[in-house]
Amino acid sequence: MDFRLTDEQAALRDLVRDFATTDIAPYAQAFDEQGAIPKALLDRMAGMGLMGLCVPSEYGGAGREYLAYILALEEVCKASASVGLAMTVNNTLYGDPLLRFGTHEQKLRWLAPAATGARLGCYCLTEPGAGSDAMALSTTAVPDGDGFVLNGAKSFVTNGEIASQAIVFATVDRTRQHKGITAFLVEKTAPGFSIVNTGRKMGLLASDTCDIALDHVPVRADQVLGVVGEGYKVALATLDAGRIGIAAQALGIAQAAFEAARAYAKKREQFGKPIAEFEAIQFMLADMATEIEAARLLTYRAAALKAAGRPRITREASMAKLYASEMANRVASHALQIYGGYGYRKDYPVERYFRDARATPLYEGTSEIQRLVIARELLKGAE
Repeated sequence: MDFRLTDEQAALRDLVRDFATTDIAPYAQAFDEQGAIPKALLDRMAGMGLMGLCVPSEYGGAGREYLAYILALEEVCKASASVGLAMTVNNTLYGDPLLRFGTHEQKLRWLAPAATGARLGCYCLTEPGAGSDAMALSTTAVPDGDGFVLNGAKSFVTNGEIASQAIVFATVDRTRQHKGITAFLVEKTAPGFSIVNTGRKMGLLASDTCDIALDHVPVRADQVLGVVGEGYKVALATLDAGRIGIAAQALGIAQAAFEAARAYAKKREQFGKPIAEFEAIQFMLADMATEIEAARLLTYRAAALKAAGRPRITREASMAKLYASEMANRVASHALQIYGGYGYRKDYPVERYFRDARATPLYEGTSEIQRLVIARELLKGAE
């Protein structure tokens, strides 16, 4: 297997790396303190094509393949996981299902503005009572004339405040369980669509996360994404792609933590010499680098399979997400340990890496759910 990047992929990665190093990383802590990502930064990213990397130019995107997107996302997340989260939600959770299931008219109306960054999107699946059991939705879509009326509540909506449009999942028939679930395209300005809570989080402080209330929100029939009653197919396909994105986010956080720890170990002196000369520190750095590389291979493989058009990547996506997210927490913990007491202070970035990494084994399916998914895939057809 050829593990080399193409010239185009390497050029994109280097371009985004330079941009992230100069325009994001120096301000990441300030973004955290402000609790927001500057719109001007998101606009610059949109101008580079980063908000619709895999969307064809016909719909306002950059027309890149999925691995190129993952390479760019990793670099952005290395500079700021919060900024990377805004990018991945717009690309993967909002853009990918529209690209896969949307009609030509829907792509022009709902996808193109998001791909250009003019009107960002968000993804409304999780509910107060439907987290890991994502198909147990209580939000309803009642037929009304030639459309539907939505009622319910959504929680943990990333980009909910900065987005202009959303993909909302609701059930048209609870008795049909998951086969009643339908995906809808909804304007944030629609009557009855409101933000009811902006949650305070441990990490990813610059990324907005909110709860949404749906109170008799009207939607037309042409706002159904895919087929009525087959929204679960939209959700599951989207989660596969999204999990690769979270793996890339975890990679970026881990790489940043590793590089910070390595640099600190080379200059921090104790007992008359740099702590990098102590075997205990060397072993930690060796383990960190090895785990990052292993996670990167899992993640790039899953992304390459998606880019190649493989119809089902559930196992590979879950493996990448599971390993990369747990790896990022181990690496961030080691980095903080190498910094010692200074790592616990906000003066140094490893404190932020440690907090940001903790979210990655939780969203897009917890580690426990990933293990269930992987086991189910492994046992299919096994004798």
